[in-house]
Amino acid sequence: MNFLRAFIITVLIVLIAIGDVLIYTVRSFFRFPTRAPKEKMPRLNRISNHKRKTKPIVIFPFPFVLKLKYFATGALFSLLFVFTPLLFFIFLQDLPSPKTLVLGQIPQTTKIYDRNGTLLYQVYADQNRTVIPLNEVPKNLQDATIAIEDKDFYKHPGFDASAIIRSLITNFSGGQLQGGSTITQQLIKSALLTPETSITRKIREIVLAFWAERLFTKTQILEMYFNQVPYGGTAWGVEAAAENYFGKRAKDLDLAESAFLAGIPRAPSIYSPFGTTPDLWKKRQSEVLSRMKDLGYITGEQKNQALEEELVFRQPQMPLHAPHFVMYVRDLLIKKYGLPFVERGGLTVMTTLDLPLQEKAQKIVAEEVAKNTYLNLTNGATLITNPKNGDVLAMVGSKDFQDGISGNVNVTTSLRQPGSSIKVVTYAAAISKGFTAATILDDSPVTYTSPGAPSYSPINYDGKFHGRPSLRIAFANSFNIPAVRTLNQIGIPAFVEQGKKMGITTWRDPKNYGLSITLGAAEVTMLDMTTVYGVLANNGVRIDVNPILKITDGKGNTLEKKEKADGTGVLDEGVAFIINNILSDNQARALEFGTNSPLNIPNHTVPVKTGTSDNKRDNWTIGYIKDRLVAVWVGNNNGMPMSQTLASGITGAAPIWNRIMTMLLEGKPSQKLTPPADIVTKTCLGRTEYFIKGTENTVNCTPLPSLSPSPSP
Repeated sequence: MNFLRAFIITVLIVLIAIGDVLIYTVRSFFRFPTRAPKEKMPRLNRISNHKRKTKPIVIFPFPFVLKLKYFATGALFSLLFVFTPLLFFIFLQDLPSPKTLVLGQIPQTTKIYDRNGTLLYQVYADQNRTVIPLNEVPKNLQDATIAIEDKDFYKHPGFDASAIIRSLITNFSGGQLQGGSTITQQLIKSALLTPETSITRKIREIVLAFWAERLFTKTQILEMYFNQVPYGGTAWGVEAAAENYFGKRAKDLDLAESAFLAGIPRAPSIYSPFGTTPDLWKKRQSEVLSRMKDLGYITGEQKNQALEEELVFRQPQMPLHAPHFVMYVRDLLIKKYGLPFVERGGLTVMTTLDLPLQEKAQKIVAEEVAKNTYLNLTNGATLITNPKNGDVLAMVGSKDFQDGISGNVNVTTSLRQPGSSIKVVTYAAAISKGFTAATILDDSPVTYTSPGAPSYSPINYDGKFHGRPSLRIAFANSFNIPAVRTLNQIGIPAFVEQGKKMGITTWRDPKNYGLSITLGAAEVTMLDMTTVYGVLANNGVRIDVNPILKITDGKGNTLEKKEKADGTGVLDEGVAFIINNILSDNQARALEFGTNSPLNIPNHTVPVKTGTSDNKRDNWTIGYIKDRLVAVWVGNNNGMPMSQTLASGITGAAPIWNRIMTMLLEGKPSQKLTPPADIVTKTCLGRTEYFIKGTENTVNCTPLPSLSPSPSP
């Protein structure tokens, strides 16, 4: 491609020069000669000249402005009549022929393996699909597709100029690159082009769409569209889609089912009821039906009847291992390489998953959730990673993938409130700003007010106040009020910035949040939380989660390969050490959790933190050693509160975490925490305390009276 560009530029320069010379020569040839001006001479010379048969002709040089005019004329001539046709010819030579649309493509199966070479899943376009004529596609499905995708399908020449102009305005104004694609363009993109988002690819798409409409009738194009466009999963074409989603022939689909299928091709992984957003299809179906009504394809009564119909989806019929993980990897591949390439490109994907560990973790989650139904919790999830390199070793997205649509939901990638587990960000930011583990905090009643907003009075999990605990004690026992007071001191912007640096990708402008964010009011994903806690496990270095070891294409070419992860330093090593030391201090957390809680693993030093969201809708436990991190969640997918008797750290997620971490630590020596060079020790508040060098004399180390919780007023 670089050679071609260099060649074209060279040809352009040469042609411009040739054109300039050509125009210059022609104009010079037809130009009248210019005689030398008369001048006074001696008589003898005038007589001598008079006797000559011819008079000398003198051609004077062209003025610079005239030369510039000729050069511009030559350049324009070359551009319009030589270079542009040549460039367009080269462009056409590089395009696939739309004639191949009728021949189809030979798909190759993409295979996803675990780290040991065990086949987890095969992604492919169903080669046993039945190509059906357009007259077997229900009229409602044809109308629904045209209504939502291309209302002027029967009028345009393959592309919609007005839609392209609108998308260009959006693109050039800084918005996300948009398409304005017609049905013909979508067919071209799906069957002949790559999914890259670029102006060049869009131009190719438009040219091929225009070309295709010269070769085929509208009926033929619509028929090819319904047989070649992907509808998600292994469903290529409406016949396979009808079978996969509803277990019936396409010709038997009713209006509600047709509207559902018409909305799928725009984003199959988003609108599929088996994807990461299993309820979004309903909104899309409603958009399709509304568009049909507006265009006169159906009546308002038909629209309402279709919306009221309850669709019954057929469960995916596919043998697979680690289903939530492979669907997560599949979605990552689609976002990067495009659905057609993933389902037809014959990729070999070696992942980081450890299938034996995955199956053990799945079993533990299922057993513990079943044991704790009395707590009004119905689901659980866990994520096991290696913080050193971002490997995903196990991903259990729910207690049972086969448990209907609810089981299909992958909680590890879903937005949930993290509760107090997010306090690691609060105290990491606080210690970075001069707080110490021995800094005395205030755990007494407080109310915050701001104009135009309701007052906010945080309360502790146990409903009591604990006087003036040290930061170590307040953090280890997860007292809420000191955390809110601390956030109020350091500021929400500093907290949000610290969270983003450590791996939170779902937070936006700090102005959107209040002080309750330190108690988990802002939603996060478990994947992000493993990155955050991985920073602590890596002594301040952030390494993002990456489930891919290596990807090769159908020809054996390596598309990507995981190299050594260097990571990015986002937290001072000393700060990370102090956080780790507090979270592994079993004595410090004894006030709320006791010394024999599931957070304690005998003979091992394991930092761990719990979190329970407001009204006990989400319950978390996250703990780690240097090369293993385990995050666990329990709750209900629909957000219903769990039992109010659930005790954070004692029941819920903690027992699952304890079983998994104990299994991982079996036979391994304890990994002691080693203080970095910028840490100093000092006897403070009756114990040997750790300080960032330079902060050891900023606190009063006189021992305080023992804490005696006071009831709330």
